[in-house]
Amino acid sequence: MRYAIVYSSKTGNTRRLAEALREALPREDCVYFGEPDPRALEAELIYLGFWTDKGSCDEAAGAFLRSLTAQRLFLFGTAGFGGAPEYFEKILAAARAQAVPGVTLAGSYMCQGQMPPAVRQRYEAMEDGPRRQAMLENFDRALGHPDQADLVGLLAAVAAGKTQ
Repeated sequence: MRYAIVYSSKTGNTRRLAEALREALPREDCVYFGEPDPRALEAELIYLGFWTDKGSCDEAAGAFLRSLTAQRLFLFGTAGFGGAPEYFEKILAAARAQAVPGVTLAGSYMCQGQMPPAVRQRYEAMEDGPRRQAMLENFDRALGHPDQADLVGLLAAVAAGKTQ
């Protein structure tokens, strides 16, 4: 089956997942690899990666999602906040809602992604308290993500064709 790997990546986290997919899937079936582009629409299966913005996929990924017609779709993404599968599912549901009728979901995967240092500086400037502490702890947990376990999780979800 001809496929395309399309990704939008602000900090490089989602690109890292896309590159892991590229390495694992048969190259001869890949018709496109890169940022959202109409050339990817020639594929029967689209792997679409995004970074989380305001609880859903970023605008570039959302616009591409809305341009799909009848392809199969595997969604994958990264979020600076992580740890709760319910939170990841909420993001994936918001992204899926942007797909047009006729697109078939082939699976999905979300993991935590590290955030830029400027985000930690913003948290450090917050008023001291439990919320500030929780934000700083989450920032520190996110360092190094996506890690090898995240990449393995993505490839397992793709192989299983399941939503995760």
